Amino acid sequence: MAEEKQKQINIELDEKTAEGTYSNLAIINHSVSEFVVDFISMMPGAPKAKVKSRIILTPQHAKKFLKALNDNVARFEKTHGPIKDYEQPAIPLNFGPTGEA
Repeated sequence: MAEEKQKQINIELDEKTAEGTYSNLAIINHSVSEFVVDFISMMPGAPKAKVKSRIILTPQHAKKFLKALNDNVARFEKTHGPIKDYEQPAIPLNFGPTGEA
């Protein structure tokens, strides 16, 4: 039997991207063809919050991402114990005029 060669992808990570961006709120919207995830950094008492990053996914990739995130949370909780889900008061959000995709 011939051995199948495993495909490898070289992934580059520049310094600025490696620093990461803090987010404590994510807003998810979707259309028939895409999921849009806005990552927001909201500071206590600040009247304004800013979208720090927007990720656009196909529905198929959104589902794969959901599975990967669920798997990682389960592994984290197996090692470190359950993640507490604190109740947060509802936050009225205003993104300006609504658009269509």
